[in-house]
Amino acid sequence: MDKSAITSLAIGHFDGIHLGHMEIFKQLDEKGGILVIENSLKKLTPVREKFINLPIFYKNISKIKHLSGDEFIKSIKNEFANLKLIVVGYDFKFGHKRKCDVSDLKIFFDGDVFVVDEFIKNSLSVHSSDIKRFLRYGDIKKSNFLLGRLFCIFGKVVKGQGIGKDRLFATLNLETQDQILPKNGVYATIIKVDGRNYDSITFLGKRYSTDSKFSIETHIIEPFFKQNVEDVELFFVDFIRENQKFFDLNDLKMQISKDILISKKILKEYYEG
Repeated sequence: MDKSAITSLAIGHFDGIHLGHMEIFKQLDEKGGILVIENSLKKLTPVREKFINLPIFYKNISKIKHLSGDEFIKSIKNEFANLKLIVVGYDFKFGHKRKCDVSDLKIFFDGDVFVVDEFIKNSLSVHSSDIKRFLRYGDIKKSNFLLGRLFCIFGKVVKGQGIGKDRLFATLNLETQDQILPKNGVYATIIKVDGRNYDSITFLGKRYSTDSKFSIETHIIEPFFKQNVEDVELFFVDFIRENQKFFDLNDLKMQISKDILISKKILKEYYEG
């Protein structure tokens, strides 16, 4: 959508899309859009159009951090000439050194301003910082609960050691950029390849049993015959176990076999709701 067609705009960092953000987007009209203020920090999940059916625009913080609050809003009005409504969260800050808040926004913007209150679900306040904290602890279920979806990463398939296919279980080795990752360990996951979902199990962490290098390795549990896979989406369902060191690859293979059975059980329960 052309910027001149936008009549309502949600503004924020929107570090991944969670339930609190969805409450903000609900207030937009039929010609609404999202303005993501980007920074250089790693993201929960890069904001993608796939998560919500709205046009998304981006502005890097480095281009606007020198602007006063008034100057920032003037720049927004110049970009979105027919803007009539701005929607933000209750803790929205803007302007040089984040000196301005929602009360200033109502002064600087001559249209309507809708401020969305803090969103709480089951006594949990929905914030990106809390979701990241749960991810650090490996509490994927709570992270998913606050996200309102499965936590996912976007990965590019890269060449691995070759040990898995020959001596353990064949895996897709993934590389990600600019994304927050959960705690190291083994997870029940779902991997999307070329638009199709496959049950999988994923190891994330240092390969203590071989070369001690960090890796993200996903074994697809179902029959899988695709060649030349390049990009995938990986969805985390639940944590299975901590990373361990095995001195014998046969012991590692036996443990992975057990992990696969646990992953199958977790995924079955997930699908059954």
